Formats: sequence, C-alpha cells, structure tokens
Amino acid sequence: MAASFESRYFAEVQKIATTINLDTIAKMVSILNDLQERHGRLFFLGVGGSAANCTHAVNDFRKIAGIECYSPVDNVAELTARINDDGWETAFTNWLKISRLSSKDALFIFSVGGGNKEKNVSANLVHAMDFAKSVGARIMSIVGRDGGYAGKVSDACIIIPTQSQDTITPHAEAWQAVVWHMLVAHPQVMKNANKWESIDKK
Repeated sequence: MAASFESRYFAEVQKIATTINLDTIAKMVSILNDLQERHGRLFFLGVGGSAANCTHAVNDFRKIAGIECYSPVDNVAELTARINDDGWETAFTNWLKISRLSSKDALFIFSVGGGNKEKNVSANLVHAMDFAKSVGARIMSIVGRDGGYAGKVSDACIIIPTQSQDTITPHAEAWQAVVWHMLVAHPQVMKNANKWESIDKK
C-alpha cells in the first residue's frame, strides 16, 4: 500500500507541474517588478504550515529579490498580543494598519483554502485582503482547493489543483514553496545570485 501511495503522490506532483498557469506567473513577475521600481513593500500572510512558508519567503524576497518584506508571523509576541486583546479575525489587519499598508505595497497570501467569508474560515486572511483592497494594495496568492476568497479578490492567484482529497494540504503548501522559489529565481526578479550558483560560476 505504501508503494501505491508513493506512486500516486508523485504522479500528482507531475500533473500539478503541467497545470500551473504561466500567464498568472507572468502577472506576478510584473507586480514584483513594479514593487521593485516603486520601492514598495511586500507583506506575506499565512497560517499553520503556510505561516512557516511566509517566514522563508520573506528571507528570499528580501535577500534575493531586494524587496522590503515582512510577515506578522515573525513577531510572535505582537501577534499573540493582538490575538489575545483584539481577536484572531483582526490580528493581521491591525498589524497591517500599524505598518501603514498603502497602494505602493502588496500582500502575498499563502493558504490551503484561500479563506471563506461566508463560512468564516481563515477570517484573519479575509479581513486582511479586504483591508488591502480598501487602500489599493495589490494582492497575490498561492492557494489550494478552488482558491476560496483569495481566488476571487487577488490580482494574481495560482490555484494548486486538487488531485485527491487526502493530499490537498501537502500539495498546496509544498507548491507554495515551488512557486515562490521560481519567482525569486526569475531573471526579471532576481537581484542577487544565490550562494551556490555564484560559487559554481567562479
């Protein structure tokens, strides 16, 4: 049974690789180029495993793409204080308000489901996206399932297509990393070479 699952899982990985919307990728590259030119900031938002991906992505986009980036999940003291005092739903929004999110900036959402306004799922992400729209900030997202709220409101949204009901989360979170690594390695986005690639050139 294990071998059967392994074969299916990696067959799903191959299928996903052939379905990534390259036009949406090009739009993300354009948004990132605009941020670089205008010295805008990029804010990563996610929960659970996607929050961990946010931390990694902040490093990559700052160091490799030269974009000023932040994520509220990197300051556990402030985040938990806001959750405790103000509530989970508004924790990201209030953090973005203090950061003075503006039309020069952009959000990057990592999420398995993309949030659902009607069912109050990932309400913190939903409220943050609404706030971003209200100030004119751009929104990019990498999500699973049908894209959820992020799929509806993002300026550029990559939806990782569901392959099996038992692999929705691992594929969504794994492909967040695949796509963002591709973006920072894109020749139109990369400003500073990765260490090992630069060593190999010497």
